[in-house]
Amino acid sequence: MNQPVVDAMSRPAVAHGFRLQWEAAQNAHVLLYPEGMIKLNTSAGEILKRCDGATTIADITVDLERAFAASGLSADVMRFVTFAVEKKWLKILA
Repeated sequence: MNQPVVDAMSRPAVAHGFRLQWEAAQNAHVLLYPEGMIKLNTSAGEILKRCDGATTIADITVDLERAFAASGLSADVMRFVTFAVEKKWLKILA
């Protein structure tokens, strides 16, 4: 099965079987799945919580740059989303 193309207009969403939530005990966002939990770093949590299946990667990047008064985040966001799709944490909606 081919990996979906991930580009600036892709609309990522948390994949079936995973649930993103804030875990106070971990002081971090976590991705829960039936076999366990993935503790996310701050950047990964901020990206994943914006992956709602409606928002494009370009818009997620703009929102992150605005929220954190940063610029030039596009490559990092794209790299993480591509990684998360490969790990099957995210799916790309058509």
